[in-house]
Amino acid sequence: MDTVKMRKSKTYDMVYIAIFAVLIAICSWIAIPTMVPFTLQTFGVFLAVGVLGGKRGTVAVLIYILLGAIGVPVWSGFTGGIGVLLNNTGGYIIGFLFIALIMWGAEKLFGRKNWVMIVSMALGLVVCYAFGTLWFMMLYLKNTGAIGLGTVLGWCVIPFIIPDILKMALAFILSRRLNKVIGTL
Repeated sequence: MDTVKMRKSKTYDMVYIAIFAVLIAICSWIAIPTMVPFTLQTFGVFLAVGVLGGKRGTVAVLIYILLGAIGVPVWSGFTGGIGVLLNNTGGYIIGFLFIALIMWGAEKLFGRKNWVMIVSMALGLVVCYAFGTLWFMMLYLKNTGAIGLGTVLGWCVIPFIIPDILKMALAFILSRRLNKVIGTL
């Protein structure tokens, strides 16, 4: 590939990654406030990796997290900053990166087949839940006192399972349709 085409390709990659990092931020602002707000962040993460593929989708998720960490208000409630990330629910934000990495790893191992995307989305979500829950419990213990696993699951996971499955399904369908219309980016 000649130099001009390579630069053009890298430029397109950067633009698509930036667009999807912004899309995840927009999805985070659409929220129903609860202990852990109901947002469309997971939808944005699933869609980014589903459309961009593992590598670029993961970079978009990482940029989203880094933007929030440095204080850009990209998270739910228009918040940002390392303090938010290091708070009780910050583990779920970091868990978005695990979703993307698992989807990327599955794509590398098995290709971009439908079943691979569905299974990797579900597995990524389970890992995100597990990491976020462990993070929540450790920080809650440190800052407030002991809390039971059942309580944390009741606050931070169980209410989100059905909405997250719906977001996963919608992201899967939309990413497949977008890939057909615009081609695999």
